[in-house]
Amino acid sequence: MIMSKLNLTEAYPEYYKAKSNPQLVELEPYQYITIQGNSEPNAPVFLAAIDDLYKLVYGIKFFHKNEGMDFVVPKMEAFWWVDGELPFEETPQEEWYWKIMFRMPDFVGEGEFKLVVDQLVKEGKLANDHQLEFESIHEGKSVQALHIGSYYDERGTLEKIFAFMKDNDLEMNGQHHEIYISDPRKTVEEKLKTILRYAVK
Repeated sequence: MIMSKLNLTEAYPEYYKAKSNPQLVELEPYQYITIQGNSEPNAPVFLAAIDDLYKLVYGIKFFHKNEGMDFVVPKMEAFWWVDGELPFEETPQEEWYWKIMFRMPDFVGEGEFKLVVDQLVKEGKLANDHQLEFESIHEGKSVQALHIGSYYDERGTLEKIFAFMKDNDLEMNGQHHEIYISDPRKTVEEKLKTILRYAVK
């Protein structure tokens, strides 16, 4: 008997698909494994955080595969924000804050998260002072659009999102959220697909 794999991208198109024109979506609370920090993108601490997350994702995946509940590793996501007076684009990148995360299937709980983390620490694959968390995040009403191109050339897509908010009397109610649909290791920069999303009220 071939065991089926849960693919969140296919099972939840309302979460993982967007159009080039902004649209309003309603999102439920979902559970994630996350890691938070402060640095420019691609700084050593940022890359190390991604590495820790992947170790944990695959650890949880294989834990559940052994229980007969396998899943495809979901798309990586991140919240980005700044803590200061300057707008995001005028803030030096080394002062950016980020929370990198992977959404987890509903059958993944905090119990196995802790079990897998403890095992990785015991094996020396994670440091004792790791910053990994298991948390529920509820964005609720959100505006999103699909950006195609470089991560550093999102202004045009963001302007469409902000204009949509203004036209519909919506205010930002959360941080800049990116879902990385394309793998940057396998996709040329001008074809990278990223969902840009903001919780609104």
